[in-house]
Amino acid sequence: MRTAYQYKLKPSKDQIATIELWLELLRRQYNYRLGERFSWCEENRCPVNASPFITPIPQLTDNPDYYSQKKDLVNTKDKFPEYKLIHSQVLQDCIKRVKLAFDRWFKADKNGQKLGKPRFKKKNRYRSFTYPQIKHNCIVNQRIDLPKIGSVKLIQHRPLPEGFQIKTVTISRKADGYYVTLSLEDKSVPYFPDVKLTTENTLGIDMGLKDFLVTSNGESVPIPQYYRSSQKRLRTLQKRLSRKKKGSNRWLKAVKAVGKQHKKVADKRKDFNFKTANELLSKADVIAHVDAERRAGGKLKY
Repeated sequence: MRTAYQYKLKPSKDQIATIELWLELLRRQYNYRLGERFSWCEENRCPVNASPFITPIPQLTDNPDYYSQKKDLVNTKDKFPEYKLIHSQVLQDCIKRVKLAFDRWFKADKNGQKLGKPRFKKKNRYRSFTYPQIKHNCIVNQRIDLPKIGSVKLIQHRPLPEGFQIKTVTISRKADGYYVTLSLEDKSVPYFPDVKLTTENTLGIDMGLKDFLVTSNGESVPIPQYYRSSQKRLRTLQKRLSRKKKGSNRWLKAVKAVGKQHKKVADKRKDFNFKTANELLSKADVIAHVDAERRAGGKLKY
């Protein structure tokens, strides 16, 4: 079984400077590797219906795939020594993100839909980096040991579940600070335990527009409308933002204030969703919901 726990970080000024430097360098590396792939596609494509009968055939260059770009990181560190400050696996994960972005562009998802063309990351738009591997005992006394960053204080509001191992660690920057997300795994816990379906241990829910959800027992959960209740405050903050000169220090402070207000709304929604799910699971062992795409057929998903 795979799950994730998120904690807020309290880094020092030097650690914040290191994290911000890593994010900026990784953003540049992401854009460079993305540009390599775009350049190869432009230089080596030739539409059949528009090609002339007589034309010199250019020498095809190697396709910059995941392995070749990861191998080229050695040359990047030689030309730009500042990349040696970044953990090697974190730098390799940046190349993996480029690969995944291209795979999602060319391949359809499980619903048969393709995503749009990958875009270059603007400044402050690259907000996270990942350690693919880390020590299992990296958290000691409310502090997490991050390679090449140091021991960072965190707010561990709940302990890690017993038996789970830390697989990956992601550091992300949000409107109100920095967070660490731990991806945990315990192979002994099954995803779908063997439970016999009965009318007593099964509960059906239907997500709607008038109500947040309606259960098979006739109970309804109203929509909390957190965004509607915060619109007055958002309107005030956005008016202040519109009066500031773009790019100035006051404009940056106003942007952060708007971002924090949006994050408050998102946190309230997340808290409401978790509490509602916990309440439903306390009433039944199996939860079934109506598939919106097949609502006419009345089919359920478990």
